Amino acid sequence: MLYDTASDWLNAPKKKILFFGMSGLGKTFVSNLLRDQGEWFHYSIDYRIGTRYMGEYIADNAKREAMKVPFLRELLMSDSIYIGSNITFENLTPVSSYLGKPGDVAKGGLPYAGYTRRQSQFRTAEIAALLDTPYFIERAEALYGYPHFICDTGGSICEWVNPNDPDDLVLKTLAKHTLLIWIEGSDAHTAELIRRFDRAPKPMSYQAEFLERVWGEYLALNGIDESKVDPDAFIRWTYAQALAHRQPLYAAMARNWGVTVKAEEIAQVRTADDFDQLIATALERR
Repeated sequence: MLYDTASDWLNAPKKKILFFGMSGLGKTFVSNLLRDQGEWFHYSIDYRIGTRYMGEYIADNAKREAMKVPFLRELLMSDSIYIGSNITFENLTPVSSYLGKPGDVAKGGLPYAGYTRRQSQFRTAEIAALLDTPYFIERAEALYGYPHFICDTGGSICEWVNPNDPDDLVLKTLAKHTLLIWIEGSDAHTAELIRRFDRAPKPMSYQAEFLERVWGEYLALNGIDESKVDPDAFIRWTYAQALAHRQPLYAAMARNWGVTVKAEEIAQVRTADDFDQLIATALERR
């Protein structure tokens, strides 16, 4: 690893880290905290995906919908209006909205073939954004003078890597340049995430093999054609399974490539010094 011991970490003049784990456990919270206290560059994978790799897909999809409205069509065709997405660190909704949900078009769903095409686009985009990490580490220091660097990943990083392969391109690249840190949630955290998702189900990205399996199971269980699937019902049904699917992948990533901290420990961090001590502790108990 980039830092083998607590002493290596505490004495490092330049600290480079990467957070991974389930969404909602504190990755962005502590990233923002460190950034706001200075000297830390915050690289958001989801923001990079939305602005660099999927921005055109997102904008074109919005234009496609606008073209269905005669008034907007006329303005677009005459270059009288501009349509784009307003993605920020705090608002990544355009990316999830583009991903969409599979099922009944009348209920806001996407035909399954179109949905899986968008899933594939996202996979390609996320891998590319992750492999951009070394470039942004260099850019953050050379251009802005930041000595420290945070890579804030999305919950789906584990879907595209093989944590048990020592030659996995993505993990090997990331581990060479950053300390990988898993923010591990408890059973109580998982239950709360499921309750939160049930109240407001949001589009997710899935490993292709996992998606094919749960989609087939859902159709068979409910005895329905794919065009009759309620999009929100499907992703609610899938969410807990997706979390269970990801947990052992996160654990293997931490075991083979990084360290683990508890979500409860992250929640107690208030300063950059608090964070440094937490990571030193995680390295000591590894």
